Parts: sequence; C-alpha cells; structure tokens
Amino acid sequence: MLRMLPLCALALALLTNMLRAEEPSDVRLAIIGDSTVCEWPADSGQCGWGQFIHEYYDDGVTVTNLARSGRSTKTFIREGRWEKTLETQPDVILIQFGHNDSHAPDRPESTDSSTDYQEYLRQYVREAREQDAMPIFVTPMVRRQFHEDGTMRDNLRPYAEAMIAVGKELEVPVIDLHQSSWKIVEELGPERSPELANAPGDGTHFNEKGARLMAELVMRELSKIDSPLQPYLTK
Repeated sequence: MLRMLPLCALALALLTNMLRAEEPSDVRLAIIGDSTVCEWPADSGQCGWGQFIHEYYDDGVTVTNLARSGRSTKTFIREGRWEKTLETQPDVILIQFGHNDSHAPDRPESTDSSTDYQEYLRQYVREAREQDAMPIFVTPMVRRQFHEDGTMRDNLRPYAEAMIAVGKELEVPVIDLHQSSWKIVEELGPERSPELANAPGDGTHFNEKGARLMAELVMRELSKIDSPLQPYLTK
C-alpha cells in the first residue's frame, strides 16, 4: 500500500498539469491590421510585426493575430473580420490600419483620412469597449520610399495624424509607430533601408529583420501603457 503512494502522487501531479494546460490564459490580446502586421508562412520571405509580439509575454497572455494582407479599416469590417475578432473575447486589441486606406479613391479598400477613416476607427473603439475590451491604436509605419534628393516620401502622415486625433478624442492609447519608424528609416536612408525589405524594390513590406524591428518599436511604447498586459511582460 505504501509503495502505491508515490505512484498516486505522480498521477495527481500529471492530472494537475493537464488541467492547468487546458485552462485559458489570463489575458487575451488580439492584433488586427494589414500585410505589415499579419502572419506569413515561414517560406514566404515576408513577415509582419504581429508575428513576434507573443515573444514579449509569458504564458499568461494568448496572442491572436487576425490581421490580413490588403485590408483597410473599411474592408476589415465589411468582410466580417472585425466581428470574428470580437468573438475571440479579447481583453486588449492592437489596431493598425492606413496603408491600404491610402490607396487611390477608386479602390474598394480606400478611405479618406479626414472622414470615413476616422469614423471606422471610432466604430472599432465603440464596439471594443461595448464588450469591455481595451483598444490601442498603432499608427501605420512609414513606407521606405525616397525622393531623388534622398528625403523621404510620406503619404501616410495624414492617416497617422488622423489616428492620433481620434485617439485623443476618445482617450485611446496611441503607439506612434509612424514617428518611431520614420526616425529609423530616415537614418538608414535609401542605401540601407532595403535591408528591412522582403524583396528588392519593396518599400512597404518586411523581412524578418524588419518585422522584428517594428515589433520592438511597438513594444517600447506598449510596455509603458497601463493595460491588462503589463504583469506578463518578460522583456
């Protein structure tokens, strides 16, 4: 009988570990956005910064990256992707859009930074808060595009500024990735900024090095924001 006690203790320990593994994590983080954010296959040569956010948290945080290539504030909602995001019952939602919103007005994903782009952002905030989720805006990082004199082009600034304005209006924390990425890309210049690209001539998308750098810039600010994620930071 006595010999069976260690076996019972071992079985109890195994059962406890199994039950813990099945328990939901303490905090659910959802990430939404476009191709600069989303998950990419390992053999694609392309990465989004959302792929690396989980590395900054312990097992208390579950990260669900629902970003999709080509989506804007408008099409992410119209395709039902925002509804599916809310169905994951997130506690915190990182929201980055702007690249596809800035496309030509005749494109279905296009929005105007001064009108409907802001209205869609307000919808994200309103509906997130209706189910007690905390929205956090991430302004779109710069495109790595330059004028002939080496100065940077900046067609995304109106969207970054609009997001900052809506964030201030609705008291939503804003991670200004546009500004932080501007400083880095400007320093790299047209000669070295291709080091971050997934393919020659692509001034928008990222290889792993570039996506990890964007994730680091996001986390520098996210780690300072008072949110349910704070206790689970590991670096």
